[in-house]
Amino acid sequence: MALLDKEQIKQIIPHRDPFLLIDEVEEMELGKRVVAKKYIAPDSYWFQGHFPGHPVTPGVLTIEMLAQAGAVCVLSMPENKGKLAFFAKIDKAKFRRPVLPGDTVRLEVEMLKLKSSFGTGTATATVDGELAASAEITFALSKGENA
Repeated sequence: MALLDKEQIKQIIPHRDPFLLIDEVEEMELGKRVVAKKYIAPDSYWFQGHFPGHPVTPGVLTIEMLAQAGAVCVLSMPENKGKLAFFAKIDKAKFRRPVLPGDTVRLEVEMLKLKSSFGTGTATATVDGELAASAEITFALSKGENA
């Protein structure tokens, strides 16, 4: 059962279709850890060109899925309400398995450091328990238009 559904996620992060890349949050410890999921629809827009006849989710989109999950974890904290999270750095990114049409991606981010204006987390994406991608992501927080 989802802790947060897509509509609730949209109340926390500003991403919208077609670039909202998480469907639900299953577990969350505010500012510490999050587990989210993305269902990869067979008709996802990126498959048309990546790659015709051999559809594969681009690795950068898998990293973006992880970043959005991490953003939900950090921006759910009351002191961060209305802020935006921007990529500051991606380290140690590794891709081990392609993410294919019909896959369900489990996205887990654990915060290593969290300050008032930036943070770093370890992030893993798995499909059926198999590692698809991992990275260390660093983000900067800034005020949103409504903050």
